[in-house]
Amino acid sequence: MAKPPSDQPPAAPFAGFGPAALSFFADLAANQSREWFLANKATYERDIRAPLGSLIEALAFAFAAHDIPLTGDAKRSLFRIHRDVRFSKDKSPYKTNAGAVMTRDGTKQSNGLLYVQIGGEEGSFAGVGFYGLEPKDLTAIRHFMVARPERWAAVREGLDAAGLDLSMGAPLARLPKGFEDQAGSPLADDLKRRHLIVSRPIAPERLRQVELIDDIVDLSTAAQPLLTFGWSALDRARGPA
Repeated sequence: MAKPPSDQPPAAPFAGFGPAALSFFADLAANQSREWFLANKATYERDIRAPLGSLIEALAFAFAAHDIPLTGDAKRSLFRIHRDVRFSKDKSPYKTNAGAVMTRDGTKQSNGLLYVQIGGEEGSFAGVGFYGLEPKDLTAIRHFMVARPERWAAVREGLDAAGLDLSMGAPLARLPKGFEDQAGSPLADDLKRRHLIVSRPIAPERLRQVELIDDIVDLSTAAQPLLTFGWSALDRARGPA
């Protein structure tokens, strides 16, 4: 059973990220050693990890108030800073950003999400939608687009009006198998997408401000029709529980 959105305010109110948040990641990129990390771990915990946990719990409370069906908490939503290097040529042990995810049931495995990233080469940003779907799930959403073109057009119009686009990630060069008959249709470009997610950057100065909560609520509200469309497609494909 999905965990309901939090209706309790966070234990530690979000007061912004610490002053050393971004410089910590810049220094970590140049000092990928366990010794350096342990010597500076207190800065990471104080200026980055603790505020990120507070932000997620504040958002869970705000989303419940705005009827946005996304939730999470400081324990389950944050990603580890340690990289999984087992199958990577890059053996750097630490990520140079912090990330957290919120979903319908609060787990990282659920489809349809809010992702918040602090630091990193791409910069800080928040994204809402569907990223890294299994092929069968992406196919289900594509079939739903074809079955409900007017509904998808309304989703796209809403995103466009909010200044949001679906350009994250390189699209396929050609239409996926089974959708060749959509060549030249208004759906063609979106059927080629590997991800269906919109994002907004977070300015460095905004990381220090409580109003970051409002920014992410505004983004999530504007992107909610995208989530609803995708969830409808996936629930329809799975059939009755």
